[in-house]
Amino acid sequence: MYVLFIILIWLRIWISMAQLQQGGPDEKEKTTALKDLLSRIDLDELMKKDEPPLEFPDTLEGFEYAFNEEGQLRHIKTGEPFVFNYREDLHRWNQKRYEALGEIITKYIYELLEEECHLKKVYIPVDAMESEPRSFIFMSEDAMTNPDKLMVLIHGSGVVRAGQWARRLIINEDLDSGTQIPYIKRAIEEGYGVIVLNPNENYIEVEKTKAQVQLSPDSSDEPAEKRERKDRIQKDTKKRRDFYEKYRNPQKEKEMGQLYIRENGSPEEHAVYIWDHFISQSAAENVFFVAHSYGGLAFVELMIQREAEVKNKVTAVALTDSVHNVWHQEAGKTIREWMRENCCNWVSSSEPLDASVESMLPDCPRVSAAQDNGLRAFTEEFSAAAT
Repeated sequence: MYVLFIILIWLRIWISMAQLQQGGPDEKEKTTALKDLLSRIDLDELMKKDEPPLEFPDTLEGFEYAFNEEGQLRHIKTGEPFVFNYREDLHRWNQKRYEALGEIITKYIYELLEEECHLKKVYIPVDAMESEPRSFIFMSEDAMTNPDKLMVLIHGSGVVRAGQWARRLIINEDLDSGTQIPYIKRAIEEGYGVIVLNPNENYIEVEKTKAQVQLSPDSSDEPAEKRERKDRIQKDTKKRRDFYEKYRNPQKEKEMGQLYIRENGSPEEHAVYIWDHFISQSAAENVFFVAHSYGGLAFVELMIQREAEVKNKVTAVALTDSVHNVWHQEAGKTIREWMRENCCNWVSSSEPLDASVESMLPDCPRVSAAQDNGLRAFTEEFSAAAT
């Protein structure tokens, strides 16, 4: 509120100055006085007072949160759920705090996949050089050797990583609602091998050097007058940008560059890569997919690129709120026909569980997930299909 109050005063002064500049000598003197007043407002200092440093703990304990026996995130001292608006009227700072907590939770879920679900981390590309960026997936010990059945899990887009369905549900509800862990445990209990994809881990971030940030095209051959004019424009542009940046980003953050992971630079590439190097080479006679949101689109793209292989190996596909579109993705008639027979899309609906939901697309059936009961519905489908 403090900064908002200052901004409103600042705008009011500027409006007054604009009005005074149209008047006579007395008004011009007032304009000079107002300009002098504005020059005394140090926006940098104001913003620093208003927004705390963007420095957050790197452990759940540091945030004073922990998951209880029910898998709910609770404050260690108060027992209260996570509070987003930790500091009133500082949405940007609160959002950064939320993101920092989310990164810790991602690592925590990775640990659970290995310790509770007994999955192993497998790095990709499989032939990566020691110096190149890598990602990883998780799989059960029998994922490649199970002769009967294999389950493949693909999450949606955004900040989620392997083992997660939705960060918001993990933080605000519980681990069973927001992670893939119940699916993995159920699958293992029923004799499936398991592969957990990681389609959003497409690049690593590295801090740009000062030279990279300031690098500009060589203009040494330009006439001096043109070069001076360009420099002046660039300085004016930078001045305006820095001025507004004081409000948007008062604490100068590091500029980061992205190094993409070979053959895994997008969710679609990742799905095809894991198919080629793992799923297609597995011993399982029946492969089952569970794909949420954008994961459904990635599966359809996989099928477009590997249609014959997918048809030969995949038995059934459970989609949840999939965002695929067979028209935009240009899926052929034979793919659409296969999807009608082998895919089912559980969607958010007020209808009873498994009730038919109207679809605009001529691909797979859409049925109601009846909110939190979707897991039971399509795991039962898998069990029936594999027996």
